Amino acid sequence: MPNPTSRQPAASLPAVDAAHGLRGIRAMSWSPTAAWVAVFVAVALLVWFGTLGLRHLIGPDEGRYAEISREMFASGDWITIRYNDLKYFEKPPFHMWATALAYTLFGIGEWQARLCVALAGLAGIGISMLATWRWFGARAAAFTGLALLAAPMWSVAAHFNTLDMTLAGVMACVLGCMLVAQHPDATVSARRGWMLACWAAMGVAVLTKGLVGVALPGLVLVVYTVATRDWGLWRRLHVAAGAALLLAVAVPYFWMVSARNPEFLNFFFIHEHWQRYTSNIHSRSGPIVYFVPIVLAGFLPWLGLFPRLWKAMRTPAEGAATFRPALMAGIWAIAIFVFFSLSRSKLPGYIVPVFPALGILAGVALDRMDVRAWSRQLSAMAIVTACGLLASPVVATLNVNHTPNSFYRAYAIWAAAAFLVMLAGVAIARWLLRRGVLPSVAVYALGMYLGFMLALTGHETVGRPASGADIAPQILQKLTPGMPLYGVRMLDHTLPFYLRHPLVMVGEADELTFGATVEPARAVPDIASFARLWKNGTPAMAVMSPETFLELSPTLPMYVVARDWRRIVVTNVAGPTPVLAAR
Repeated sequence: MPNPTSRQPAASLPAVDAAHGLRGIRAMSWSPTAAWVAVFVAVALLVWFGTLGLRHLIGPDEGRYAEISREMFASGDWITIRYNDLKYFEKPPFHMWATALAYTLFGIGEWQARLCVALAGLAGIGISMLATWRWFGARAAAFTGLALLAAPMWSVAAHFNTLDMTLAGVMACVLGCMLVAQHPDATVSARRGWMLACWAAMGVAVLTKGLVGVALPGLVLVVYTVATRDWGLWRRLHVAAGAALLLAVAVPYFWMVSARNPEFLNFFFIHEHWQRYTSNIHSRSGPIVYFVPIVLAGFLPWLGLFPRLWKAMRTPAEGAATFRPALMAGIWAIAIFVFFSLSRSKLPGYIVPVFPALGILAGVALDRMDVRAWSRQLSAMAIVTACGLLASPVVATLNVNHTPNSFYRAYAIWAAAAFLVMLAGVAIARWLLRRGVLPSVAVYALGMYLGFMLALTGHETVGRPASGADIAPQILQKLTPGMPLYGVRMLDHTLPFYLRHPLVMVGEADELTFGATVEPARAVPDIASFARLWKNGTPAMAVMSPETFLELSPTLPMYVVARDWRRIVVTNVAGPTPVLAAR
């Protein structure tokens, strides 16, 4: 294993002094290895950012947070978060701030809505590599980056507009800064700087998804110190200065939003934290093993490494006196996994913060793997990908989530292509084994990454019809800026973004019930009230399910403007060529 304290000194690098800098730079030539590394990074980044806009937004999360950010950008109010013009206090604002800033810089669009998560995912890879390099050397750091790049729960999640990925990227910075700060070669000032960065990242995590930004790192530290008896670690955390910095980052927003909205504190801290964790208030329960298949599938290319991850976690790094970075990473993954497994509220994205720690452990494990052991891993994954290719026609038989089977039939082709790319990556990786483990792992990881990104891109065949993007142009032919657009018993999470027009909730407000309760004038309480507004002569439009349309159309004038398999949009004013709903 490389000794982290015996890395190549700066003096041994190519000398480029002030007098001969330009000439020295021109004289430098890249080695073939450096050129291949540059090509690899360029391809990875091109795919990482180039695919952000290839898919339409899907609900609920992508459309929700894209629209909240759009309303924030349009209104200029970055304190009181609103969704469909109703107060929405379920989450803090950092992710929406970043997205609204992307809109400000680059305009409103799909790739701009996903830019925050893409940057968060990339930051998570970078800081995890830095921490691994500091403790275990450059080769292990390269393996860590490859492990995260090829892990679908990380690379795919970094292309979905959700708060979970932004939180995971920030939490990776918390872990990475902590590990770098505790290196025995760190100077006092360097340790203080990295620990302050760690505390600042925790403040950003609180602004991203609430108290978990402090609770999870705190839980990990407690478990780690109890397991290692390293009580001196707490003296190296710069708790006083760090806590002050954390509060300086997080408190101003909570103070300002509470001053403007007195109802915020109770809803956010009691309802959205305590009640969500301890009860099934949002109907998101799951068994204790809920996250087991998610972690296994999310780290699929490296499943064979799991026994080695345990071994790596228990092995101290060279040069470490008392602090054990791999053990810290392992406890990070285990403690967060257990925390969310015990929760009464479960969603797949909750578990994403464990993957940077798994990536660090994978980097350490791969750094110690010989050619024979890696060959066995390739053989196992060749079987897995071949089985996936043979099973891809099963996708064409699906008919789930109320999605027509025809969309899955189209997606089956993409799934087969994705497994073909992965299988090709495994084959090339095996051929490259004669050049060593690192080149083979690099090509293997790239093949897995490209395969998963191809499968993600192909999901547009299923996602686009559900997004509302295709019917938005038809609606915009009749929808004017001041016209009410009612969501009748339906909270459509994507259509408002594509229309640049919020919904007025009618009847069931879904997750906007709180906003409709505190601001009842901004919503319509029931169908009877909606009927009176619909028939008062003011031009209006409404979106509803086909079932609701069949229920209401016999008694209300409804002219169909647009429709697809999951929604019907109607107006109460006949146009030049109206399509009158059948009585």
